Amino acid sequence: MTDTVTVIRRAAWVVAWDEGASQHVYMQDADVAFSKAGILYVGPAYEDRADEEVAGASMMVMPGFVNVHCHSGDEPIAKGLFEDVGTAALWGNALYEYSALIDSDDDAKAACQTIMLGDLMRSGVTTHLDLASPHAQWLALAVQSGLRAYLAPGFREAQWRMAGSHRLDFEWNEARGRERYAEALAFVDEARAHPSGRIDGVIAPSQIETCSEELIVDAVTEARRRGMRITIHAAQTMAEHEELLRRTGETAPAMLERLGVLGPDLILGHCIFLDHHSWTRQRSRDDLARLARSGTSVAHCPVTFARSGMTLESLGAYQRAGVNVGIGTDSYPFNMLEELREALICSRVSGRSVFDLDTGSLFSAATAGGAKALGRSDIGRLTQGAKADLTLVDLSHPAMQPVHDPLRNLIHCAAERAIRDVYVDGQAVVKDHRVLNLDYDGAVRELQDAQRRACRRAEQDDPQGRSLATLAPYSLPLARRG
Repeated sequence: MTDTVTVIRRAAWVVAWDEGASQHVYMQDADVAFSKAGILYVGPAYEDRADEEVAGASMMVMPGFVNVHCHSGDEPIAKGLFEDVGTAALWGNALYEYSALIDSDDDAKAACQTIMLGDLMRSGVTTHLDLASPHAQWLALAVQSGLRAYLAPGFREAQWRMAGSHRLDFEWNEARGRERYAEALAFVDEARAHPSGRIDGVIAPSQIETCSEELIVDAVTEARRRGMRITIHAAQTMAEHEELLRRTGETAPAMLERLGVLGPDLILGHCIFLDHHSWTRQRSRDDLARLARSGTSVAHCPVTFARSGMTLESLGAYQRAGVNVGIGTDSYPFNMLEELREALICSRVSGRSVFDLDTGSLFSAATAGGAKALGRSDIGRLTQGAKADLTLVDLSHPAMQPVHDPLRNLIHCAAERAIRDVYVDGQAVVKDHRVLNLDYDGAVRELQDAQRRACRRAEQDDPQGRSLATLAPYSLPLARRG
């Protein structure tokens, strides 16, 4: 039995890939033909076999987004809790004192992952890199979704601790860290062996400051022996930046360079607080050059950090320095288009110029940049021979009207509301805005009880014994009854 060939006829706009120029280009009034085998044709008047035809007169066809950093573990149940709080002594970041208190139990992990996958797909994502603690359904749900997945089970030797000390402390357990590392290796082998061809594993020391130098080097050496990608959170907070200075006198990129870890197979999560950043004590500007000459990629996830008043300085500057940057969603709202909009705004604000970053360069980071970070030249672009991972944008949506430049409309205005259909390997995973392969609505129904359970545990586990009303106060006071 042959694959079904689908043809989008006379699409109003197509974001195609120009191989010669190595960049995306617009085509108008063009056909796109694809099947499970991949993209068969992009151009005018396709004349070969067509089993299914889609009218493209009110459509933009574009490559699916490549999300290089997201967390499915517990983020969907953290919504509405800690957006207005932070630890003043840790530059206002809520990660260590507040967010670390919330964790989903086994009953909720599958629902959290389902919500994340559904939201990613509905915002045009076709490939994602998910950093999480393995649970019984993690691999199965990734496969069931139909998405292309890179699963990264995290491991570390130290836990963060804050007990009213106004500083970040660490509780080390090297033996447990090595156990988790061994478990991660077994899991990534299982993921890579999956017959779907859409799943792979990633070696992921969780954070640069929670792993010893020995564990980082061992893990990277093993990843390179296996030909796998590596990802690690690095330069993500000022607390981490200062901790590394205390231990080594180095920034995160300098430390990783000394260890021989930097390279084109490494993705650094966030990578905000480099030596040029205005918040740091350094007066050097060496880190961007370190990343660029080594080919190391950065996963930029602006929304989560902007909520805490932090931003990378700036995405445009990283690109001009020659650093490959991909885009990730990190945590909720798991909306790639919201990340792109925030990335553009934050880059222009921190770069102090409307010219710091343009829409085309941003789109490239979310597609070809992410593909490069994963070592792929067959995703993140629409060209013959690439994987059939593509998204259809409804140009007739009010937020897309009037149309002069459809990508600007999509990123600046419409966001996921205009995403109609999403295909991975030529198979629909979203059709008419509806997630096809997962029980998204059922997962949503589970979230309220899951959050209540997590909040009760947070009150029990808080080192200072604070109530939820103190940890996560309401935005407005409750009116008195009667």
